[in-house]
Amino acid sequence: MSRSSGRHRKTPHHPPASHVNQRRKRSPVAAAFQRKPVRIAAAVAGSTLIVSGASPTVIGSVHHLAGVKQADEITLPGLGAALGERVSKLPGAGPLTASRAETLAPPAGASRVQARRLRTASRHQQARQQAAPAPAYRNPVRDVSGLIPERIDMGVDFGGSGPVYALGDAVVTGATANSAGWPGGGWITYRLTDGPDAGKMVFLAEDVTPTVQTGQRVTSGTVIANMCDCGDGIETGWAMPDGSSAESQLPEAGGISGAGPFPTEIGLNFEQMLQALGVPAANNRSDSPSGTLPSGYPASW
Repeated sequence: MSRSSGRHRKTPHHPPASHVNQRRKRSPVAAAFQRKPVRIAAAVAGSTLIVSGASPTVIGSVHHLAGVKQADEITLPGLGAALGERVSKLPGAGPLTASRAETLAPPAGASRVQARRLRTASRHQQARQQAAPAPAYRNPVRDVSGLIPERIDMGVDFGGSGPVYALGDAVVTGATANSAGWPGGGWITYRLTDGPDAGKMVFLAEDVTPTVQTGQRVTSGTVIANMCDCGDGIETGWAMPDGSSAESQLPEAGGISGAGPFPTEIGLNFEQMLQALGVPAANNRSDSPSGTLPSGYPASW
């Protein structure tokens, strides 16, 4: 019985491409989201996330990250080449800084509860720092070169040269470089409009050239005059309410003029304020003062 020398071979069956149950390959972006941990670098409440230049799949993955309610920036390890852009929040908030990230980032090994408490404490601390009021007054002679503290008389005397600032927010009530009765001729007065001594009048006199005009509003950052090293120095202190002269000459302050005796009580009061702002002490501040301190002035600083 003969046997066929060749076997009948079936043609392999290849179904149409539409019936092939192929497994779709995940994109590097989606794979990175699944395999790699998401590290939140900082937090800003209620931010909506946008991935610049990323596909809708990536955006959807970011929006559905479990537990992500706040974010400034999200770091996705291993995703940089595929994504090409960092995840950022909507316009309107500033960029994340390294110092802020270090402040908000919990230490390694911290539990979720510990991390949450640390972030909450950090936010409260930042809120307190932002709410802290700026000092009302600043050292007015902080940039004077060769500053020499001298005596307390009707006000307080200094030697040196350079810019002189206003104590704080104020309105200039007078400014001239040719005032009779003051060595050097300079006479500037301004009324404080903020801080514990709002309403009080301050004078700056003698070897100064005004850089402001009457009616001008100034701050502690405004140079109101330039001081020259011309031999007499400058004098600054509390002025009369009408700005005509030093407060010490009023009867309620003792009626003490340029002839003394010094230091005056009102001059010592002004010097105590300057010391609180970092100005060096006058050379006669330990002497017994003359005159009286009118009502309305702080008893101590």
